[in-house]
Amino acid sequence: MAAALLAGALIAASPAAGQSGTTTATTTTTPVPGAPVGTTPPPANVAMILPGGKASVPAGAPYSVARAIKAANKIHRRTYIWGGGHRSFKAKGYDCSGAVSYVLHAAGVLRYPLVSGQLASWGSPGPGNWVTVYANRTHTYMVIAGLRYDTSPRGEWIDQGRGPRWRYTLRAPTGFAIRHWNGL
Repeated sequence: MAAALLAGALIAASPAAGQSGTTTATTTTTPVPGAPVGTTPPPANVAMILPGGKASVPAGAPYSVARAIKAANKIHRRTYIWGGGHRSFKAKGYDCSGAVSYVLHAAGVLRYPLVSGQLASWGSPGPGNWVTVYANRTHTYMVIAGLRYDTSPRGEWIDQGRGPRWRYTLRAPTGFAIRHWNGL
């Protein structure tokens, strides 16, 4: 019984569990953002991947989060270019840190582009309520309203290619600094 309660608490508290599509011992399906119509709807603070691959803005999302999602949607499917977005937020293509910097700038929490290693010490340690940045010296990605925004398809069950994309699965954060901006 205690194991079932712990499993239920972990599923309720974890955005990753909310995207796993797994079933608990009580046969309750957890919501999956971007899942087909007719499945359990996601919680109010979780975005969904829409047809075409862009993300929805959850009802009640703070203004800065809505701006972040809209910015990510704007550069969604841009070409991956190493160093893209480093000199300026506007670029023909983006690499991982260029894409994350672009989105954080739109949210109003970053003044100039940072590289992955700099993002590993940006903001405050730990996950945010709406926006979490995962960074190390060679790669960075982010989770916004429960959805992963990443240039890498690593861990994907569906190959969407490289470049800024909303991803259907979360990554294991092993080896990444977990950062957020206070209030997000």
